[in-house]
Amino acid sequence: MAYNLAAMTVRVRAFAKINLGLSIGPLRHDGFHELLTVYQTIGLHDVIQVSVGRGSGIEIRCTDPRVPRDESNTCYRIVEKAMQALNAKGRVVIHIEKRLPVRGGLGGASANAVATLLALERVLKKALPVASRLRIAAEVGSDLPLFLVGGTVLGLGRGEQVYPLEDLPATACVVVTPEVGVSTPDAFARWDRKLTMPGASDRMIELGRELSAQLSMSYSGAPRSFRRIVRPMRGRAENPLLELVRAGIKNDFEQVVFPEYPELSEGKYALERAGAKYASLSGSGSTLYGLFASKEAARTAAARLRRQGWAAQATVTLTRKRYWRRIFDCRFLMVD
Repeated sequence: MAYNLAAMTVRVRAFAKINLGLSIGPLRHDGFHELLTVYQTIGLHDVIQVSVGRGSGIEIRCTDPRVPRDESNTCYRIVEKAMQALNAKGRVVIHIEKRLPVRGGLGGASANAVATLLALERVLKKALPVASRLRIAAEVGSDLPLFLVGGTVLGLGRGEQVYPLEDLPATACVVVTPEVGVSTPDAFARWDRKLTMPGASDRMIELGRELSAQLSMSYSGAPRSFRRIVRPMRGRAENPLLELVRAGIKNDFEQVVFPEYPELSEGKYALERAGAKYASLSGSGSTLYGLFASKEAARTAAARLRRQGWAAQATVTLTRKRYWRRIFDCRFLMVD
């Protein structure tokens, strides 16, 4: 399809994610690690603007100098694949308004790529089949597919195998972004050098296979903390997401990232001192988050942390329905 009309622009939000626990398994033959995590989308976001006009090629525009503007950018790569899959032609211009930290563990680059894909489809008035979307997203990056689901999402394999879970209730949280950059490949390399518990690799392989095959959520070998997430308790007065503090769920990256970057462990403790019911590193970092009992408690904590010198923002987790509604808010979407 040749796109020969005057350039048109679509704007969408690219929402961030946090990891509700992250278990790292063995190094696979393809160079990736087996992972088990629960992704959760949150309200913080970048803004993506996509236009398609006469000509050819892909152009990335962003005022943040840390954002690549060449084919290494995830937005560039996903557009390249999508244009071919859609048999579309035209010059694609992508404007990225960065509000999320770069290399922060919130999935910003991946969220940007998926938002770009969704905006591109809107511009072209042509959509990829769901299976093709997921395949292309997984080819570009391990945590892209989660943003094609939204809400509370189980992640397996290298993180690209995603399964929608029953949404956990919207929960107030505070995100802290220390001024350090953590390299995910370096964090994995440090993990590989660390002695792991005997049997951990076998446990991860077996667990991943069982969850992939059945998604029964009753697998007896799953860590109790993960079973608590994938099978939220009903009939309890407390928000089940806040029960994480008692479930003992954890992010394995903290074991290797905190010793390398002590300010990150300090940030986690600062969140807990500010009243977080649960605090954790997101992904490999450097972003930290804390879950709070109410929006008021989160706002108060964020203000307290900013007075202490931390870059802190109060936000809320997004259910799947709200995630998709806010991406395509009609009051925000179309720009001429």
